[in-house]
Amino acid sequence: MSQTDQRLAELGIELPSAPAPAGSYVPAMRVGNLLYLSGAICLVNGEMTHTGKIGETRDIAYGQEAARVCALNLLAVAKAHLGDLDKVSRIVQLNGFVNGVPGFADSPAVINGASDLLVEILAERGSHTRAAVAVTGLPKDTTVEIQAIFEVA
Repeated sequence: MSQTDQRLAELGIELPSAPAPAGSYVPAMRVGNLLYLSGAICLVNGEMTHTGKIGETRDIAYGQEAARVCALNLLAVAKAHLGDLDKVSRIVQLNGFVNGVPGFADSPAVINGASDLLVEILAERGSHTRAAVAVTGLPKDTTVEIQAIFEVA
């Protein structure tokens, strides 16, 4: 069992199956030692887990849960592509998009749900640069979408 799989087990976290692309793109592409991951939404086993706008019917805590689902989907895609998450040297960058009402200004608090989880799972390898942006609509009305760049061995 890899170190990362052992850490996931210690935390009681099971990665979902890597979601299939929903359009004309690939979920992951390696260029040199960088793995670019397409946007992950709140989709697990074909079902949406978190939908709706933050600041309307949903609060920041709901958004943080949604961001965690997205982070786990990113890890699932990386594992499917690399075969082993121990090959992730570090997470370089996350770009988080929050489905929010116009003027919603707490996107960083929402995306912390993903950032905190990735550091909890990967320790120092999970620290990253980041953008957190509110938008007025996301695919399938997902509450959060996150894309990432991982450095890999």
